[in-house]
Amino acid sequence: MTRIESKSVTLNQEASSVFNYITNMNNFEHLLPIDKISNWESEEKSCSFKIQGSAHIGLDLASATPNNEIIIKSSPKTPFPFTLSISIKEDDGSTTVSQVCEADINPFLKMMVEKPLRNLFDYIADRLLKISDTF
Repeated sequence: MTRIESKSVTLNQEASSVFNYITNMNNFEHLLPIDKISNWESEEKSCSFKIQGSAHIGLDLASATPNNEIIIKSSPKTPFPFTLSISIKEDDGSTTVSQVCEADINPFLKMMVEKPLRNLFDYIADRLLKISDTF
């Protein structure tokens, strides 16, 4: 099992606002690099998209503990199974968010996708920080 951790970001928002924003999968489009994404489709509990020059990815909201943790799992459309755990911790009016991806990737594929996935999760963290004043 491959484990990829994103950087943590601290947002000037309450945990409930961050939680509500992330658990609506329609909002996930705003967290992704739009210039590298196509064929975006979403509903409140799922989304799918194609990564430029790569695979089609599907994400399903698997579970959510209010204001604490969000678990997103890959859909069967995705080339390898993974789970993305998003941790939310509030302290004195600000909220720290971090992500951990656990993926079942063979060693050859791991060499090709580990760095791009880490970059993607760090990008998502940066986008959360940048747009957090909108939710």
